Amino acid sequence: DVQLVESGGGSVQVGGSLRLSCAASVDTSSLYCMAWFHQAPGKGREGVAVISSGDGVTWYADSVKGRFTMSQDNANRVYLQMNSVKPEDTAMYYCAADSNRRCSGDSWPQVWRYNYWGQGTQVTVS
Repeated sequence: DVQLVESGGGSVQVGGSLRLSCAASVDTSSLYCMAWFHQAPGKGREGVAVISSGDGVTWYADSVKGRFTMSQDNANRVYLQMNSVKPEDTAMYYCAADSNRRCSGDSWPQVWRYNYWGQGTQVTVS
């Protein structure tokens, strides 16, 4: 099994920045697709950003384009740089991995794609 551990969450003021990190128990090059999701209280889990491990191509939810940037290192971590944060960014943020399928610009936000999930890290914007 692949373990994913998120870190970097916390409280931040409106307009501020935060950097989330996700550490995988395997080299991320063995995972086709790594993504960040968020889930606010009473709402469903929504795709925020995704990176194709092989070529580094990224896709973003419209709500975060131009503010958030997803990246990866050459080993086992992916990151989510969150800039110009808004109150609506408040949520639990989850790292997810798909080891079965290449990333797709159409289906990447679908929860069912991902077979590994982290426990989440809370982000609160006020």
